[in-house]
Amino acid sequence: MIRKILLLLLAVLVLIQFIRPAKNLSVTMSGNDITTHMVIPGDVLDIFKKSCYDCHSNNTIYPWYFHIQPVAWWMQDHVNEGKKELNFSEFASYSPKKQYHKMRGIAEQIRNGEMPLDSYLWIHKDAILSDAQKTKILAWADSSGASIKRQYNIPDDPERNIKRN
Repeated sequence: MIRKILLLLLAVLVLIQFIRPAKNLSVTMSGNDITTHMVIPGDVLDIFKKSCYDCHSNNTIYPWYFHIQPVAWWMQDHVNEGKKELNFSEFASYSPKKQYHKMRGIAEQIRNGEMPLDSYLWIHKDAILSDAQKTKILAWADSSGASIKRQYNIPDDPERNIKRN
């Protein structure tokens, strides 16, 4: 009985290898890419490309284990969720208010150590952010957010105006 169950599990594992998610790969850079809309210092852009773009852009660099199911489904779900939350490749298509809130969100997530995700960092050790890198991202996100707020006269959000320690 146990042998039949193990053979069935093995058969299912082999069969699911043929059901693959579509890859998150764009042939060209989107006209809505954040780099076409905002000035990003080269060092900050390099950090984003190494630590953020796999899940927050239209171009993911896939590791070898993406070809193994169900790992690929799990990874694709992370990419889809990441792009839903923030997509650097489509940033210019966001309303100014949404752009401003995304800038605040970037800063908040970096300050709280919520990004990059621990599950991403387990395999991508080079994506771990140093304190200096965090400082650069924070300075850029705070400055860019303030610029968007001024340019589009976006009012303060009383719920987000809590002093940080």
